[in-house]
This record gives sequence, structure tokens and C-alpha cells, in this order.
Amino acid sequence: MTEQALAEAPVCPHCAKPAFLCVCVEVAPMRTRTGLLILQHPQEQDRLLGTAGLTRRALDNSVLKVGLSWPSLSKALGRDADPGQWAILHLGAARAAALPHDRELVALDKKGVALDDQDKALAGLRGVVVFDGSWSQAKTLWWRNPWVLKAKRLALNPRKKSLYGNLRREPRREALSTLEAAALAVSRLDRKPEVETALLGHFARMLDAYKTAVADGLIASTK
Repeated sequence: MTEQALAEAPVCPHCAKPAFLCVCVEVAPMRTRTGLLILQHPQEQDRLLGTAGLTRRALDNSVLKVGLSWPSLSKALGRDADPGQWAILHLGAARAAALPHDRELVALDKKGVALDDQDKALAGLRGVVVFDGSWSQAKTLWWRNPWVLKAKRLALNPRKKSLYGNLRREPRREALSTLEAAALAVSRLDRKPEVETALLGHFARMLDAYKTAVADGLIASTK
């Protein structure tokens, strides 16, 4: 399939993927206590391997917005929300070696240092904000939305590498797809491992569909 044909191919209204990559028919949206806000940079164009749309489809209590800036968390969500009760997945210099080894989701202070009382820091969070895009695009979203400074900060310390494997090059070992990051954060805050299990299952099926399409010559590999 040529790039032009791919660009013109009809896409799923839920995950924004062409039909041969869409797994939405197998997705039963899950209700979670913890809300999720995905802010997608408008230049994030990884239509084939991106996961923001699939994540939104899989989690009922989630919102996906595309843009560069919003005046407040409430405006981005479309409902009243206190940023002090939400957390942002941190983009700073926190390194896995400096994070508690027994936790995959770690609350940080404003300097990017793990807080002493993790249970207290994580208690009461009502939602998580995830930036969708490259590292440079995510940093742009961070600086274009000053209200994120009012939110708590979280770092991911995953025990497993991303399911992307060698399909995408990531700048850090702990880098995950948007879906994987959201699944880890929401499942830990809700204390429902089945949330992560379900989302990773959807992601694995999408990647299998991608590999099949490459093997069949339907699309070119992105590697």
C-alpha cells in the first residue's frame, strides 16, 4: 500500500487506525475510578503504531484531546477538576536507579525526587495526565500548559520493557507507549491489575496485526 493510499484509507472512528490494524471490535471499555486525560501533540502522526486512540477506546473514564495548550485542566477535560487532585507523568530527570525498587509508579516532589511516604502521596488522586507524542513534543505540551505545575508528579519505574520491542526506538529504557503508561498508572492507582492486563492484551493484538500487515506486504515496516 502506497503512502497516499494509506493516507486515504478509511479509519476507525475510535482508534483512528486503518481497518487492518483496528482491534476495537474486541475491546470492551472498562470503567475505572481514576480518570485519564491524554493530551496529544497535533504533530504526533504515528498513525500505525500510536496507541492514544486505542487507550481512549479501552477506558471509559478517559478523554483524548489534540492540541498545544488549554487554559486549565477543567477546559481540557470538559468538566470541573482540581489539578491538585491530578498527577502528571513526569518528564524530568528522574532515573530508575534513584526510584524505589519495589514500586512501578512513584510520586515525586517538584525537584523530581521520590517522596518518602508514597502511599500518602498517591492517596486521593482522581486522575492522571499523559502526554502523547515524541519526547520533544511532550516537553512542548508541558511548557505550553502552566497549570500542570499545580498537579502532582509521577514517574514510571516499569519492571518490563515496552511491548514495542524493536518496532520503535525509545530514548530511555523505561519509555513506554501511551497505552502502557496509562495502563500501569491507572491500574496501580485503582489497585486493579486486570486493567493493565486487558489494555496490554489489546496492544499485543494491535502489534500482531501490524506485523501481519508487514509480512503480507500490505505496509512497509517503520523500523
